[in-house]
Amino acid sequence: MKLLRYRENGKVKPGILDDSGSARDASGLVEDWNGQTITDESLSVIMNSDLNSLPLVQGDIDYAPCVGDVGKFLCIGLNYSDHAKEVGMDPPAEPILFMKATSAISGPNDKVVIPKNSVKSDWEVELGVVIGKEAKYISESEAEDYVAGYCVINDLSEREFQLEKLGQWVKGKSCDTFGPIGPYLVTRDEVEDPQNLNLWLELNGQRVQDGNTNTMIHKVFFTISYLSQFMSLQPGDIISTGTPPGVGSGMNPPTYLKAGDSMKLGIEGLGEQSQDVA
Repeated sequence: MKLLRYRENGKVKPGILDDSGSARDASGLVEDWNGQTITDESLSVIMNSDLNSLPLVQGDIDYAPCVGDVGKFLCIGLNYSDHAKEVGMDPPAEPILFMKATSAISGPNDKVVIPKNSVKSDWEVELGVVIGKEAKYISESEAEDYVAGYCVINDLSEREFQLEKLGQWVKGKSCDTFGPIGPYLVTRDEVEDPQNLNLWLELNGQRVQDGNTNTMIHKVFFTISYLSQFMSLQPGDIISTGTPPGVGSGMNPPTYLKAGDSMKLGIEGLGEQSQDVA
């Protein structure tokens, strides 16, 4: 299933795509898509419902973030071998973990606002994993059972804040609007192999990122297991799994976002995002 959230008359409502790909209002089935309603038990009830009987969403859809009430926004750095090479860094022996503030989360087509004093704002298309049940000390072989679904993420980054100032990466990753997620939360049954998905990003109509999740250094299920050794993962938590090559900081000369730019990005089977930069 493809779950979505959309804005209507100042409220965020849950939606779902029917068999023909039309968006339906799912508020008669659930109050929202969040950690309480994306569990296997809840989704199995939804899956057996008559989705074609739900009201159609009329007009253009104003997509909200595809998951609400996110508890943790976890990110993995330098997780593609070809991306590590482009920025001149050795592939890490273990996943590099950093956090992104949940206040950075925005809708997939919302404006991206360059923060005050920024000179090095950058883009990163990433595969997002949404946790569906509590995971603690789980094995890699168990990890898939703990996935609710997958989504597109633009892990925007301010490189000066991230790398040139003291402290952790979180400062450069957590600016408001720097975490667009969606448009859909695609349930795991629809993603045959998360390690074989094409992902891409275009800047002002030019394709700058064009990769595949098969070049991940630390694979999705290993990463979930690894993180669960250090903290419990709760339903609704998001893991952003790293980006392929083509980021602005890796270009020669480096290229960064400016007001008036536009980005379009997507992942095979998971939908597309489109953002204007202000």
